Amino acid sequence: MGREHMQFWRTATILLVMITPSFGQTVPGKLVVLGTVLDPSGASMPGATVQLLKGTNNPEQSLVTDETGSFRFTQVAPGRYQIYVRRESFKPTSVRVVVRDRDPAPIRITLPIAELREVVVASDQAGQVSTDPRENLDVVKLDRKALNDLPMLDQDVIGGVSRFLDSSALGSGGTTLVVNGLEVSRIGVSASGIREVKINQNPYSAEFARPGRGRIEIVTKAGAEDYHGTFNFLFRDYHLNARNAFAQERPPEQRKIFEGEFNGPIGHSGKTSFLITANHEEQDLQAVVYASTPNGLIRANVATPEGQTEFSVGVNHQFGKRHTVSIRYEFGHDYTRNSGVGEFNLPEVGADQFSREHHLFYSHRTVFSTKLVNELSLHAASEDDRTHSLHPGVRQINVVDAFTGGGAQADRRATRNHLQLSDAVIWLRGKHTIKAGINITDLGRRGASDRSNFDGTYTFSTLDDYLRGTPFSFQSNRGDPHLAYWQTVFGAFVQDDFRLRPNLSLGLGLRYDLQKHIPDHNNVSPRMSFAYSPDRKRKTVFRGGAGFFYDRTSDGAIGDALRYDGQRLRQVLITDPSYPNPWSSAANLLLIPPSVVRFAPGIRSPYTVQYGVGVERQLRKSTTLAVNCVEIRGVKLFRSRDINAPLPPYYSQRPDQTMGRVRQIESSASSRSRSLEILFRGNLSRFFNGTIQYMTGRAYNNASGINSLPANSYDLSGEWSRADFDERHRFNMLGAFKAGELFTFGVSASLTSGRPYSLTLGRDMNHDGNANDRPPGVRRNSLQGPGSATLDLRWSKDLPLTKKKKEDGPAVTIALNVFNVLNRVNYAGYVGNLSSPFFGQPVAARPARRMQLALKFEF
Repeated sequence: MGREHMQFWRTATILLVMITPSFGQTVPGKLVVLGTVLDPSGASMPGATVQLLKGTNNPEQSLVTDETGSFRFTQVAPGRYQIYVRRESFKPTSVRVVVRDRDPAPIRITLPIAELREVVVASDQAGQVSTDPRENLDVVKLDRKALNDLPMLDQDVIGGVSRFLDSSALGSGGTTLVVNGLEVSRIGVSASGIREVKINQNPYSAEFARPGRGRIEIVTKAGAEDYHGTFNFLFRDYHLNARNAFAQERPPEQRKIFEGEFNGPIGHSGKTSFLITANHEEQDLQAVVYASTPNGLIRANVATPEGQTEFSVGVNHQFGKRHTVSIRYEFGHDYTRNSGVGEFNLPEVGADQFSREHHLFYSHRTVFSTKLVNELSLHAASEDDRTHSLHPGVRQINVVDAFTGGGAQADRRATRNHLQLSDAVIWLRGKHTIKAGINITDLGRRGASDRSNFDGTYTFSTLDDYLRGTPFSFQSNRGDPHLAYWQTVFGAFVQDDFRLRPNLSLGLGLRYDLQKHIPDHNNVSPRMSFAYSPDRKRKTVFRGGAGFFYDRTSDGAIGDALRYDGQRLRQVLITDPSYPNPWSSAANLLLIPPSVVRFAPGIRSPYTVQYGVGVERQLRKSTTLAVNCVEIRGVKLFRSRDINAPLPPYYSQRPDQTMGRVRQIESSASSRSRSLEILFRGNLSRFFNGTIQYMTGRAYNNASGINSLPANSYDLSGEWSRADFDERHRFNMLGAFKAGELFTFGVSASLTSGRPYSLTLGRDMNHDGNANDRPPGVRRNSLQGPGSATLDLRWSKDLPLTKKKKEDGPAVTIALNVFNVLNRVNYAGYVGNLSSPFFGQPVAARPARRMQLALKFEF
């Protein structure tokens, strides 16, 4: 076993000892609590989840009602309990029951139709073993209470949970973010307005385009029957931080965040409620430049201040008993100064970025009957992004993996005005829960005015080449920078989750996806999942599934294909140009063959096939274990290839002399990954509640994405290798230690083995304009990077302002968050370029130890 693996297991062992479970046997009771769950009409309700809670915090048992709507808890000890019942499209309901020296009378619980107001139920439950296809336990689920206790840098929920995603399951656009059932690009509400975060919930559902491991689902707060509010103030300052490994001194950084939410009823009817959230951030950040120039090594801190303001207001109203309407408006404004500076990029290549967004949401729930519910959601958005170079009119100089200077060459404006629609019908019929609908994920107009690289960029292989004035390429754009086009993304689905027997359930689904600009209309995705419990107490469940998941291309690739057509915008590539002037006059530019971007004839929509099996086990009343094996195969994935590259063996000229580089976007790549996941959830010891995940696996592919070009466009045999994101081992832990009423310790730990990187020559040996050529016989990603280890802690103390409990009265919380507590240097950006002065060395490191102070007022 290598040194890296020994270090990984040593550190993991230390962390596991901290939270070792005490799986002692509890003394069982001998009484029975039973009852029936009904809908408002008095009909029985099968498939409802029923939980027996001790007080408000300790779940005792959990089960699902049978075909008659009945439930039965056995071996219940005398005491006071709550029975909490939930079912999709119905309002969760909690009733109290007192168990004395004999069995209590049967209980009848009626679930009312769900409203769009929030119902708060306090529970530290880990999730219970269930044969419901939607209740898989290999899910990472964080409720509001867990989010409050965990160390979250700048309250960045997305960044805090992204480590639990599987890069093999991501699409071309990266992580899929689903907020309140709609696929969006941003959360839209402040951090305290988030009610729940989930990853990998119901992974094979046909309702979603991507697998569960490739999406983050967020549910925001709605209204409430009483007034509630939260105000957070977070503060970071460089005096409390350690120095970055590549900075000569601690950069003078400071960050302040003001954030909060306020919700409650409007009027006295109980039918109208509201939610207001706001967030304002001021960040005096610094980028670390680490570059080699003719004047020597440059190590400098460069100010990159950022700011963000977000605001949202929503109103919910119930019309009668059948209609509930919600309307929400969101506004966002962001700016970044000196964007793009850092590592090889000198301060002169910085640019300022600004963005402004307006969003309007409308949702309408209609209850046609107790068995039929319709949910309609609409979203209209207007987005405007602008980038301005700090030094316009200056050519850029790029010495590969040494330094980049000159102008940023990044002057552009992009607008996006679009609509989204989601309409789903939920039908309860006997043992079946059928959900069908349509998703218009995107219907809108894109506009762009892009003058990037209009002044041109010289690229050199080495510093010596730069001093001699011998670049290997010059690229420049000329022509009409304006572009406007329409985009349409459509999906339709039907999903049937049904219970064949009390211990066996199936989920069957079918989905269809369609995207404009990709001439492939045969994108039908079948999905299947099952859950089976072999024992009478249903403490063990075997679960599995399989499905097809279609991908779609990004706006960037579509924009490139429409813009760089050789006519509208001419992209010129000159290999071995003269320096400093590649041509004697601008008129000569028209004589140079243009480079173009186009989709390959007959391009297909890529898809992945995911399948897996696993077992879930109830270890204790609030502790579960899930073990799952998953394989993902990517078929017809996107890649780019220069089909007009100079021909071997002399690489002296391109086949088509009337064209320059012809970047063809193809669906010809593939991938394959396998993983084994072990996931603990719940009260893993007397004082610790949380989630622990260990994954081991491998991931291989032959392209790094839609924009990646191979080293040799005529020989792709050396491209199949470890994927850029391949990590053989991964350990994650999120949770909190409770010291009674004294304080809470939140813990976030992450250990990963190293990722690969490529060995390259750093020279353009085949004259295609790229310096990604590799030595003969060397595959992509043949070098190994180091692993990483991060431990974050949060200490917090609740100070009630009245004699009531914190949940019932106003309170102040003070907290100290420490990120990378051990101040371990986690290197990044290893250079595999043989021509670089940094070959075999890292040029960046993840942040050193940082501290964050927090003050929260809650009522």
